[in-house]
Amino acid sequence: MLLRDCGHPGLLVVLDELETLQRARTDTREKGLNALRQLLDEIANKQFPGLYLVITGTPAFFDGPQGVQRLAPLAQRLHTDFLPDPAHDNLYATQIRLTGFDLAKLHELGAAVRELYADGADTPERVREKVDDGYLLAFAEAVAGELGGRVGIAPRLFLRKLVDVMDRVDQNPDFDPRAHYRLTVGGHELTEVERGSHVQRAASADEVELDL
Repeated sequence: MLLRDCGHPGLLVVLDELETLQRARTDTREKGLNALRQLLDEIANKQFPGLYLVITGTPAFFDGPQGVQRLAPLAQRLHTDFLPDPAHDNLYATQIRLTGFDLAKLHELGAAVRELYADGADTPERVREKVDDGYLLAFAEAVAGELGGRVGIAPRLFLRKLVDVMDRVDQNPDFDPRAHYRLTVGGHELTEVERGSHVQRAASADEVELDL
């Protein structure tokens, strides 16, 4: 009622990284899974009109022994039949399988974020002009290269660096990202998975270890 009175058609709620329940104490995990089952039932019974619930999790959470499968009623509500080819997935099913990123998808993501940023920027045309599609693709390739070419783990770092570039473009009329921005990635910026793929570059020839 409050949302409708404020002019909003509904509410999107995202429950992220629920796979952490698998590492919780048994009683905590059971309570969490049952609470999720109750929430799904209340949504199905139209107790929360206008609510759209998104649950994210790894395949192990949905199919493994320590996740959803521990509570049969919840597993039944979330069960989805997946065919071998993701291209044939049913997008209306309870579960949607997310395929990994490639450079084309990373570029598409960057373009969408650029438009969102430009809509609220002080100089939207300058952002669109200097962070054009060609720059976005080259930037995506550069970030993926820093992670050993593993595009699938690049989106978080790509977006973080991209927003930094657009901030500079928006704030400084003479800033040209092609000429003035040098991509640097430090180990402190990375997650454990990203750090494992990070390409370490020597600052000088003296830092290169040789097998003699």
